[in-house]
Amino acid sequence: MTLPSDDNVNPYTFCVELKGSQWFLQKGKMIAYYGTIEFNGIGHGRLDRLVRTAFHSPLHASDWVVAEGSGKMLLADRAFDVNSYDLDDGNLTIRSGNLLAFQPSLALKQSIVPGFLTLIGTGKFVAASNGPVVFMEPPVRVDPQALVGWADCPSPCHHYDHGYMTGVLGGLRAMTGLGGASGEEHQFEFVGAGTVLLQSSEALMPEHDTGTPPQQAGVPGGGGHGVPGGRSGVPGLPGQLGDLQRRFGL
Repeated sequence: MTLPSDDNVNPYTFCVELKGSQWFLQKGKMIAYYGTIEFNGIGHGRLDRLVRTAFHSPLHASDWVVAEGSGKMLLADRAFDVNSYDLDDGNLTIRSGNLLAFQPSLALKQSIVPGFLTLIGTGKFVAASNGPVVFMEPPVRVDPQALVGWADCPSPCHHYDHGYMTGVLGGLRAMTGLGGASGEEHQFEFVGAGTVLLQSSEALMPEHDTGTPPQQAGVPGGGGHGVPGGRSGVPGLPGQLGDLQRRFGL
């Protein structure tokens, strides 16, 4: 009874109250609940009509469930900052690994940018970030690793800093492949009206295949310290193609 209703318990935990209602929930993000709540896979049985009207992201369907019933549900994600946001007849594109849950009044669609999902309509959603979220207005160029999402503005285009890439550091990266890409040589460029959401860290939240026990010593089903088969935190087509290949046994 002391838990809040659709609000933060602390900066790292959010409480969703269900009153005979439904929420879409990413697997692995519920840490506890009170009451009578059921969790069902996407597109099964009587939930098929709900999914047809609100969920349009087949590449990510296996990562989500529908929570329904009455009670209070606690959401968290590896002690990252968690916050809720309200959309009012708007659209927001967000990194798939950062989206924890959303109301079915919002429609989820596959973004044209790999690794991102788009929410359209009116309703509430819950998202995590590696540090507090910073809101910016275009025109702006941002480090792709710090990008959480963008609202009511066109998708970004790639921008490469020619001077940095042709300098000493850029040359060493190109020759050795060490260090990967950085925000100093490659950015996402936003133009037009809208809002860009950034996390106050360049470190992407690490992701693993949802529904798969983490391979950690001391954890049931675990063993080593790594996460074999886990997805890279950097979104891209290779990871998504790998998901499809595993799904269809290719």
